Amino acid sequence: MDIIPINSFESDRRVAETQISKLADVHPSAAIEAGVTIGPFCVIGPHSKIGAGTRLLNNVCLVGHVELGRDNVVWPGTCLGGEPQDISYRGTPTRVVVGDRNIIRENVTINRGSEKEDGITSVGNDNYFMANSHVGHDCVVGDKVILGQGSMLGGHCHIHSNAILSGCVAAHHFASIGQYAFVGGVSKVLQDIPPYMLADGNPARCKCTNVVALKRNNFPRETISALNETFRLLYRGRVGAEQAREVLKCKNMLCAEVLQLLDFLDLSKVGRHGRSRHITKAAA
Repeated sequence: MDIIPINSFESDRRVAETQISKLADVHPSAAIEAGVTIGPFCVIGPHSKIGAGTRLLNNVCLVGHVELGRDNVVWPGTCLGGEPQDISYRGTPTRVVVGDRNIIRENVTINRGSEKEDGITSVGNDNYFMANSHVGHDCVVGDKVILGQGSMLGGHCHIHSNAILSGCVAAHHFASIGQYAFVGGVSKVLQDIPPYMLADGNPARCKCTNVVALKRNNFPRETISALNETFRLLYRGRVGAEQAREVLKCKNMLCAEVLQLLDFLDLSKVGRHGRSRHITKAAA
């Protein structure tokens, strides 16, 4: 591997060859694919794996067992793979696994997993983590998720694909946020947020269907209408999930998205405090 010093480079320029600054500290055991850029003052540990085309701009730390996929852009001050912030952690070689094409902005922290689940903190593809956001140990983040500035995920959270958390959202550990859900800024997520819903407040409560996201992603008009009717029954009419299912069936509105929403709510009821992930905790 050629060692090429980096003085500066544009964040949106595709790098064709491996570039490692002389001011970076890269352990010789780290696995670095072709086309990776590692800027000055980065620290890359011995158990790091970095996929082709990924760029670490400067002052980035990869600690412990960290796998970064292809074409990610990681901004200054970020630390990936730090020990879980859990006093029961005993130093086992748990991991952080990050997919492809993620943008990870300044001072983001993603902690590695703990012994309490699979030992992996997992991040999918095409996500955007804004500055100062935090992903706790054992979290699972899907694809095309946006974490707003300063948002924090407690341990064991699951954030499904296409969800958006606005600025300074705090998600309680073991909470789940469904796909295409939106959580308003400075909200406190104490319970699961169903898919396709817009939630806000302290604690966060569902306010309406996330129509903006549904339209932007070309959901059929019939699907949006069915989800709006589901919201009306559940959160305005205070109809239980089972009764809502029967009403929607009679109206021929039980599309796949509505069924997914109702199943999500059923699972949340089984968990403690409206968080389905507590089932996993009890089983462990």
